[in-house]
This record gives sequence, C-alpha cells and structure tokens, in this order.
Amino acid sequence: MLVSAQDVSSKPLVHQAYKYRIYPNTEQQQLIRQMFGCCRFVFNYFLGAWNQRYAETGKGLSYHACATQLPGLKAQYDWLKEVDSIALQSAARHVADSFDRFFKKQNQAPRFKSRKHPIQSYTTKFTNGNIAMEGSRLKLPKLGWIRFANSRKLEGRILSATVRKNASGKFFVSLVCEVQKNPLPQVDTPIGIDLGLKEYAVCSNGEHIANPRFYRQYEKKLALWQRRMARRTPGGSNWKKAKQHIARIHERIANKRNDFLHKLTTRLIRENQTISIEHLRVANMIQNPKLSKSIADASWGEWVRQLTYKAKWYGRNLRIADTFEPTSQRCHVCGTIHPEVKNLSVREWTCTACGTIHDRDENAAHNIEKVAVNHHLTKR
Repeated sequence: MLVSAQDVSSKPLVHQAYKYRIYPNTEQQQLIRQMFGCCRFVFNYFLGAWNQRYAETGKGLSYHACATQLPGLKAQYDWLKEVDSIALQSAARHVADSFDRFFKKQNQAPRFKSRKHPIQSYTTKFTNGNIAMEGSRLKLPKLGWIRFANSRKLEGRILSATVRKNASGKFFVSLVCEVQKNPLPQVDTPIGIDLGLKEYAVCSNGEHIANPRFYRQYEKKLALWQRRMARRTPGGSNWKKAKQHIARIHERIANKRNDFLHKLTTRLIRENQTISIEHLRVANMIQNPKLSKSIADASWGEWVRQLTYKAKWYGRNLRIADTFEPTSQRCHVCGTIHPEVKNLSVREWTCTACGTIHDRDENAAHNIEKVAVNHHLTKR
C-alpha cells in the first residue's frame, strides 16, 4: 500500500508557529507563574468534573458546558479574576479537545496536571490587538510589553500565543499565525530514501547522509551529571542545580537534532518533486532493547512529520511504501527477490540472476522510489 500527501495548493493558508525566547522581568515572571497555576487549576477542575459526569451518565462535558461554568468558578475563586480570561477559556477547551483525541485513539486519556512538572505553559488567543510585536519587544495579555529575541521574521496574521517555561528554566512564546504558502517551482527529480542507523539516510541518487547521533555525543556528560544528582539530597539546592544542568543538556541535544532535521527536510523538499520513503513502525521498532536508544535518537517519526507538512505547504508529493514491501531483498535491476538478504548483517550482495553488485541501502532506496512511482497511489 502506498500513501501520498495531498497537494493543498488550493488551500494556500496554513497555520505556522514561530517560537521566540522571551526575557520577562521579575514581576512578569511572577505573573506568568500565576497564570500557569490558574490555568492548571481550571484544567484539573474540569477534568475532574468530566470524569465524574462520565462515570454517572456515560457522557462527558463539552467545551460549551465547561465555558458556561467559568463565570461561577471565577466568582467562587477571586484570584482567577487576576489573570487572562482567554487563557482560562483555552484551558477548558484543552480538556474537551484532549478527550476528542482520546476517543479517536490519537492519544491516551488526559491526566491531572502537576505543579511539580518541570514544563509549564498556557495559551491565549489574539483579540483586539492584545498580541503585538515591535522591534525587540512583544506585547502579551496581562504581561504588557516584554523583551524577546526577535530571531525570525514573523509572517501572517497572529492567531494565538503559548507561553512556556521549559525544564531548564527558560521562557519561550510560540505564536501561531495564518500564513499563505506558495508552491515551489516544479522540478523533475523524484527520489527514494531509505532510513537507517549506521547512516541516517541513503538516497536513490547515491547520496549518503551521515547519522549525527546527537544523544551519543552527550551521553557521557549526561551520565556524569545524573550520577551527581543521584548522590545529592533530593529537593536540596545542589540537587536542583544538577537537575537543571541535566535539563540543559537535554535541551541542547533536542535543539541540535531539530536543527538537523529541519535543514535536511527543507533541502529535500526544495530539490525534489516526489519524495518516496518507507513506512516505518517506529513504536514497534523502539521496543528492541538493543536498538531503542539509537532509534529514539534518530527521531524518524519527527523527520516524517516534517516532510509531510512541508510537502503539503510547497506542493510536493510524499509517497510512502508499504512496511512489508521487500525493498532490501529485491534487486532493483531485474526484480529478483533474495530472501537470504533479509539478515541485517548482509550489507552488500550480488544478484544471482543478473550479476549486479548491490549496496543494501542504496538498493532499498531505488526500490522505494520505484514502488512509489510505478504503483497507483491511494489515500490513507
């Protein structure tokens, strides 16, 4: 079975997020933490009400049912009036949305939020110019003008803003905008890509992309600080310092990985009209105890996600070969299948039918491209 990403040139408006680091002063940090707590309280309150209603009647609460209870809740707790009212409405909406995704089997059932969780956030909507940008200053509801790192030009119409504090203690804001995306010029270059661990990707055009292994680069340093934290008294100041240092290492790994993935996927989208990849069941593969750490470090799922939405944005075709297609075992020259090549230790082999010498990964990339181009495409 093959899957193709739809061309959405008929829908040029897309939602794109722009992430910036913000530098709130002491008063603004206090207000941000207060909004974290209020939104967390509202989310937990309506999650408890939803669970209770479902246990009694078999039906949950809609967003409208939650929103109509907000005025009464604010009358009961005066401190809810001191924060952004739209952020509280968004917290109530998140309860309804999370259950909708749960019943569609897109995620697990929502759980109560904890104030001890290292990552906290809240979301507010744009209305009447309450979110604005001016040079190196950003205007947010209740916070006023706040200094931020204007590292990227903002495009489109602002829809919402999510303020987040990550585990390392840094504050960020993600602005979701409605942006018009124009398709890239057509090119006549299809490509097949075979993902791996020894090399991150091998392409049908002969290109080999090295696997950067960002987690492995910091694994020893991470283990060192984890041992230091384990020796210190939980909750103490030195323990908190070690915990924050560990969070910064993880943040550095994630930033490097995301930078690599974005640059690679953007280049592939710009240079190729049709991109063919193999459908990988990452959730099943990651259960292998010997390869799980390397598979997680490769972040194949995020790579596919980025390719998918960028293909839709820029009018490219993303085609996915079926998991059970014998791309590694089939000779891409004559089509003969060699079952003995299924063993992963076989990296190079010779076709007994036509005598062609194959590199395992390059042969798989050629087959992935052929399967995607020569077969009829169906929508998933």
